[in-house]
Amino acid sequence: MTPFRLAIPDEALADLSTRLALTRLPDQAPGAPWAYGTDVACLGDLIAYWQHGFDWRAQEAALNAFPQFTVPLHGIDLHGLHVPGKGPNPTPLLLMHGWPGSVFEFLDIIPRLTDPAAFGGDPADAFTVVAPSLPGYGLSFAPGQPRFGVAEIADCLAELMTKVLGYPRFAAQGGDWGASIASNLGAVHAETLIGIHINLLAMRPDVPPPANPTAEEARYAAEVAEWLREEAGYQAIQGTRPQTLAFALTDSPAGLAAWIAEKFHAWTDNDGAIESAVDRDRMLANIALYWFTGCIGASFWPYYARLHGAWPIPEGRTVDVPMGYAAFPREIRRPPRSIAARSYTDIRRWTVMPKGGHFAAMEQPAALAADIAAFFRPLREAATAPGTAPPRGP
Repeated sequence: MTPFRLAIPDEALADLSTRLALTRLPDQAPGAPWAYGTDVACLGDLIAYWQHGFDWRAQEAALNAFPQFTVPLHGIDLHGLHVPGKGPNPTPLLLMHGWPGSVFEFLDIIPRLTDPAAFGGDPADAFTVVAPSLPGYGLSFAPGQPRFGVAEIADCLAELMTKVLGYPRFAAQGGDWGASIASNLGAVHAETLIGIHINLLAMRPDVPPPANPTAEEARYAAEVAEWLREEAGYQAIQGTRPQTLAFALTDSPAGLAAWIAEKFHAWTDNDGAIESAVDRDRMLANIALYWFTGCIGASFWPYYARLHGAWPIPEGRTVDVPMGYAAFPREIRRPPRSIAARSYTDIRRWTVMPKGGHFAAMEQPAALAADIAAFFRPLREAATAPGTAPPRGP
């Protein structure tokens, strides 16, 4: 393992500023803002701020405040954060983002997980956090490297935790693809896990609803139908023609910002303005990381692998490790517990959260950290049994 610090060259910052200055915006379609996708006025303001007001170096320093590493694994140089917990016996926690996210999602929640006492919590709830950039994303991307689907990512991260870092058993948490990876780990690598906590339940949309659905099951079926009709277009293009879309988003920072900001608007618990749910600088840091690394095409690959391969929970398998779920009200899909129980046989915690959406670690870091701690509290002994190897790292 090699210690890592992010340092984007000044030349790359200057090139970005030039490209932003040359942005050519489309006209605004008739109708309400955001009705047909990204609002032109909103994106214009965001681009102007990105060029003239956004401080990349401050965001870079915020990331570099945490210890980071790279390690050659499964044919790529995998990047991640490895942040020791401050407590009597911190539990190793694999913390995973999704699309269009990055490790910038976790900068506000990591201190709450590693040092709960600093936020008025119990130091016995401390975790040692391992937050990788998913293979193909951000700092775990290099041009021409192998592409990874969910199963391949899960295999890679299981090896990172057990063989590279020396944690025979660990906790796992994720949203978006991170939740799918956690679920695959729970089905395929169950012997390494003390449990999984997720904040997205991506159940198979092609499974028919029960013959006599409950009110909650009927609500969910209607929700899935609406999602497939109005919201799943990005999945179709990213899952069928990822290379074509990558040309536009790799060449145009404005196009990249439009593609990603639309998801932050649609998927967060906001009042009409993205900034009411997530910090604008943190969202731009996330977008900028995609830009500087040129990873957007590779980040689409889990969608292609999903549409042309297996579901994250393999056919005929279930997740039998303890599972906890934080149900945020503005999450993109919210299956009832009865549907989830088809795939997760040991649901230990099911928390209906009062506020928040898809980017929970950014929107509601305190609430999410508290739910993660509460779920794993009774499971910690399994991860600290006699014989647990000491962690290794930079």
